[in-house]
Amino acid sequence: MPNITIAIPEELKRNMDVLPELNWSAIIRTWLAEKVKRALLLKRLDTMLEKSELTEEECLRLGEKAKASMLKKYKAEGW
Repeated sequence: MPNITIAIPEELKRNMDVLPELNWSAIIRTWLAEKVKRALLLKRLDTMLEKSELTEEECLRLGEKAKASMLKKYKAEGW
């Protein structure tokens, strides 16, 4: 597995040292994986939507409609 090196402020390092029971490598790996996953998803969405003719207002309205529909569905299921 490749390694990377990052620079962090001294105060952060001191605070991390107070918590030696935490596996900082695993925490950072998980955090990075989530950031990369999100960035790739946003990139795919940008590519899919680059030719869309919807306005921002129309997108927001559709989003609100979808949220209301999902809320209704989950309430009906007893969530």
